[in-house]
Amino acid sequence: MQHLVLASGSPRRKELLRNVKLSFDVSVSNIDESIDETLTPEEKVMTIASKKAKAIANQFPDSYILAADTAVVFQNQFLGKPKSEQESIHVLKTLSNQTHEVVTGVAILFKDTQKLFFERTEVTFWDLTDEEIQAYVASGEPKDKAGSYGIQGLGSALVKHIKGDYFSVVGLPVSRTLRELRNLGFNG
Repeated sequence: MQHLVLASGSPRRKELLRNVKLSFDVSVSNIDESIDETLTPEEKVMTIASKKAKAIANQFPDSYILAADTAVVFQNQFLGKPKSEQESIHVLKTLSNQTHEVVTGVAILFKDTQKLFFERTEVTFWDLTDEEIQAYVASGEPKDKAGSYGIQGLGSALVKHIKGDYFSVVGLPVSRTLRELRNLGFNG
């Protein structure tokens, strides 16, 4: 029996895997996510995803390990999880009426094989009013979200359009992930 382990505590990633009826266990890897600042956004998210997967691999030597990392990038700057409501307001004002990128890196480990890949999606926000931004921040949703928004929740009202994989913005490019798992022999 093949076994899949998600190396993430993200409720969004768990939900995405459940939506496609995958059976999996969760093992959160608490790694140091600081890495070489000279790496590209794509290299950074793939490196962090790989570190997450490798951190738990010894506990599950015969399992497929899946890990991901998502970054929001605007004008070559990473927009991480906000440290305060004021930071959320600043970030959302910055992204208002602009296009930014969401890059999700994925690592799949199985025994001695590792597959790394990324998906990049462009997200364009509406021209947001101060009232819209204040109301969204007051909802509490931006607290644990890179870029201070969640496209799958109330933040969907901020988004004018996207170009690319919606699920990558949520936190896991589901279709590509399933294909890469199959390419590595997973049929769960």
